[in-house]
Amino acid sequence: MDPVATRLVCWFARFDSITPNRVTWAALFVGLGSAGFFLKGDYTSLAIGAGLYHVSFILDCIDGKLARLKGNGSVFGGWLDYVFDRIRVLFCALALMGGQFLRTNESIYLLAALVVVFLDMLRYVDALQIYKMRMSMRAKIEAVTLARQAEAGVREEDQKVVFMEDLLRENPLMETDVQRAAATQPGQTEVIDLHQQFRKSFPWYARVRHALLRSRIRPHLISGIEFQMFIFIVGPLIGHVLLTTAVSAILLGAFELVIMFKFWLSTRDFTRTMERLAPESVPTRAGSISPHLQAGRHRRRGQEQGDTAAREEAAAALADQRFPAPEPDEDPGFQPYPRPYAETYGRAPFDTMPLHQIPLHQIPRQPAFRDGLVEAEPHGR
Repeated sequence: MDPVATRLVCWFARFDSITPNRVTWAALFVGLGSAGFFLKGDYTSLAIGAGLYHVSFILDCIDGKLARLKGNGSVFGGWLDYVFDRIRVLFCALALMGGQFLRTNESIYLLAALVVVFLDMLRYVDALQIYKMRMSMRAKIEAVTLARQAEAGVREEDQKVVFMEDLLRENPLMETDVQRAAATQPGQTEVIDLHQQFRKSFPWYARVRHALLRSRIRPHLISGIEFQMFIFIVGPLIGHVLLTTAVSAILLGAFELVIMFKFWLSTRDFTRTMERLAPESVPTRAGSISPHLQAGRHRRRGQEQGDTAAREEAAAALADQRFPAPEPDEDPGFQPYPRPYAETYGRAPFDTMPLHQIPLHQIPRQPAFRDGLVEAEPHGR
């Protein structure tokens, strides 16, 4: 699609009336037109619908390129593009599988429609959330690194943070070791690599990635683009909608699991990086509760002595330091947990109702209830 879309962008850019948002609207209407043909269910309609979907996909590629070329993109346009893509997939999935269900009366096509909609939603929701988390990790590392450079006396214009992913984006075919060595020359800051553990666990990935890039193939092999093309273009054209849906769903699901696993490893790299850059801001002992947070709770009797007690005191002191009690001026309405009776009344707690010392026949009995009425007490009790 990109070779066609790139040439069309150069032609569309000559006309001021063709804006990115209008191209986005055109992509939606063409996609809805393909859904109308998908609903008919016969092969001719499926082929026409696949052709229209391909045109819709090309227009969807053009709007972003046109916005970047002419510099007239907007935040609303990005939102419009994202929402219209989801609407197009939803209508086309329901129409394609619904048309096959009406033609064959096989309920498995309804299940296939649910699978397509779910995987498309999972793909884009997961991508947005992972992107948000990555930006958050980068922002925290940048803040800590720049603060350390400022404390070390580095001039503000020389302060910077270098991430390996940015270096790979600029030079995708260069080895990571070479890029790290070039970026960490004297006077340069260190390179932060949030995918170090993934590369160490799978050293063959770099070789495969370089081979794909040299062949002009994206390393992201199965994404939403390939998923939609298999289901809405390839499947209808070859006449095997259910088969292509199953294969593409398995491939996309497996690829999403790989992405989640890679992101999990990246979060571990982030934790290690923060422990190295700012160890005082990373909790190192989970489960330590500050005494002022557990005041009033029952304490275990007979606590172990020696090293165990020393470790507990050290953990409590560390918890007090990291989770200090709020000052009165910070929270005037703050009240700690109730303190023991001995501290409040100046004497040990006592039993206010020693029932074990009262004879059983002197304990008053409550009247019995049955069917909403009070049952009279029998005589002699």
